[in-house]
Amino acid sequence: MHIVEPAQSTGIELWGGLECTVNRVHNRYFDQLDLSGHSSRVADIDLIASLGIRTIRYPVLWERACRSWGASPDWSWSDERLERLSRSAITPIVGLVHHGSGPRHTSLLDDRFPAKLAEYADGLASRYKELQFVTPINEPLTTARFSALYGHWFPHARAWPEFVAAIVNQCIATRESMRAMRAHIPHLKLVQTEDLGRIYSTPRLAYQARFENHRRWLTFDLLCGRVDDRHPMWRHLALDNALERQLQSLHDEPCPPDIIGINYYVTSDRFLDERIELYPDDAIGGNGRDRYADVEAVRALGEGITGHSEIIEEAWNRYRIPVAITEAHMGCTREHQLRWLLEAWDGAVKAREGGCDVRAVTAWALFGSFGWDSLVTREPFKYEPGAFDVRSSSPRETALAGLIRCLATNGSRRHAAAQSAGWWRSETRLNVPAYTASLRIPRTTQHARRCDVSQLARPLLVTGASGTLGSAFVRLCNERDLPVVAVSRSEMDITDPASVRDVIRRVRPWGVVNAAGYVRVDDAESDRIACYRTNTVAVKILAAETADAGIPLMVFSSDLVFDGSKGAPYVESDRVSPLGAYGASKAAAEVRALSLHPDALVIRTSAFFGPWDRWNFATVTLRNLIDGVPVAAACDSIVSPTYVPDLVNTALDLLIDGEKGIWHVSNRGEISWSDFAREIASRAGLQADLIRPVQVSDLGLAARRPLNSALASERGQLLPSFSDALERWFNAMRVHELTSPHALQI
Repeated sequence: MHIVEPAQSTGIELWGGLECTVNRVHNRYFDQLDLSGHSSRVADIDLIASLGIRTIRYPVLWERACRSWGASPDWSWSDERLERLSRSAITPIVGLVHHGSGPRHTSLLDDRFPAKLAEYADGLASRYKELQFVTPINEPLTTARFSALYGHWFPHARAWPEFVAAIVNQCIATRESMRAMRAHIPHLKLVQTEDLGRIYSTPRLAYQARFENHRRWLTFDLLCGRVDDRHPMWRHLALDNALERQLQSLHDEPCPPDIIGINYYVTSDRFLDERIELYPDDAIGGNGRDRYADVEAVRALGEGITGHSEIIEEAWNRYRIPVAITEAHMGCTREHQLRWLLEAWDGAVKAREGGCDVRAVTAWALFGSFGWDSLVTREPFKYEPGAFDVRSSSPRETALAGLIRCLATNGSRRHAAAQSAGWWRSETRLNVPAYTASLRIPRTTQHARRCDVSQLARPLLVTGASGTLGSAFVRLCNERDLPVVAVSRSEMDITDPASVRDVIRRVRPWGVVNAAGYVRVDDAESDRIACYRTNTVAVKILAAETADAGIPLMVFSSDLVFDGSKGAPYVESDRVSPLGAYGASKAAAEVRALSLHPDALVIRTSAFFGPWDRWNFATVTLRNLIDGVPVAAACDSIVSPTYVPDLVNTALDLLIDGEKGIWHVSNRGEISWSDFAREIASRAGLQADLIRPVQVSDLGLAARRPLNSALASERGQLLPSFSDALERWFNAMRVHELTSPHALQI
């Protein structure tokens, strides 16, 4: 399951961090600590300590402590948390403002913003005199851009003068806050964070890229007193006498960071391209001189992203101040999250070996983050798990937790799923023909070792290669750059122990997914022996052989293990009571799997639908409605339809996480088959009167079925809603059918 390398000391610490943004959109605050639930779970600190983390970026945010107009700070929340951190031997890097604009009585454009924040900082330092590190304001440049140049966040300005005022105000506020706090804690260290992504361009737009590459250093240049009338940004910043005086003040009385914190994401590097016909409308803007697209460099540049080691080296050579990566996070599938953190770690190690004073890499968003796909501007917010997934009743460890624990203790255990290169290193990442940009600094390939390892990465073994589920696993493993070997029955007979043993020995998989099975529910009533052999005996054999080989096993079960008498969605601990032979074979398989392989992962699911096979209920219904064929669908049978891409991606994440036992994995919600059909008709703009609601008893089915087999989960509802899934299915069908020889013409 894992590749284990000898432990070695790198001299680099593994820090942790919580996504703690409190951004304001008009008159509404979005608080990540509330969204993740950390605000009410002090026991989270024990979970953090269990990872081996000894330093953490931790919020004592101004907006949270001063919620009421003019009120004195309420320290009760931070009192409890900071004391718990101290007892856990964890050192906090305290954050005061994180992408925020302060309480309601101020804003980034308020002339009194620096004095007001300094007053809060003074009170904080006088109360917590044991503090060692602080970040008064996270990412001043980024916050100024989003709040005062692009208008996403309060105060929603969209002009250069307001942007300049916002960043200068924040840097002065940082200096004044440090002065106030150092009056109480003289040796308090400033950890200043900023996104340092580089900007690339076509030759025509090289002037704009140069401008933005000067601008990206502004936070550190201002605090270090480097901005004077010789600075390339001076004429863009000194817009009036007041700003010139503020700039001169920062130059004459600087507040250099003790540690430069680099927040670097796969989307941080940007590419500017005047060939606007290649890009969607929402990527196109301009500067008054040229119209151009501003896109993620990873999606357009043949060379890919700059990389952590080069960004670190650039910052170190510019300032000669110790450096840390203060945010390493990616919202994506689990193996890519692992790969990104490992790439950040490897980049930091490489930079340190090259002479840079690199102190740490920070595993960011330990409890995940919400809504960053929309810059936290609109609900519903998409959740991205971190080291813990908060969608369970209590935070659940993901595979990232194991990697963090390993790195924090100088270990080198790396999950087999993380051994291939990340998607950002793959040619499939490109949305346009690869472009070689100007202003590209030549570099060596810093991750050749990790890319080479992909040739040796152990695969995932999937049975049922030609089935709906098996073929979906192959497709999505390929999309996720997870090496996979899929076998048909002729290649591995899962009812024959010797055949299973031989394939496992030859393939050497890190895990096995059984996507094969007898699926003809009605035929099973007259073909019980074949159903039992394929669904139960085969699982028994796979469980025994994978347990003996010491590798994880994932098998699939069904909502038909229940009889429907509960009258509400079933959860994992509910008693099974199948009505037919198929359900009985699945219930027996669950018992066999977990008795022979206690660490096996058993996933119960329901009512598949997806864009890649033509015989699921949704696709057949849509085809019939298009052709004007009536659709008979049960109105008294309630299910939880499950979108196959969601199911497979989540199942893979759970397997990589090392989850075991029974999990219910279906899209959130419940619906009758006839209402399911009506939803399809409605979204397609087709006539719903072709749908004929009938009783299950009128369908003439051989096998009895539960009237309500909807699924819920007490372990964690990991899939989005059925409505969301159906919308994505419909969009996928449009794309798929455009290239299909049997187009549905939707």
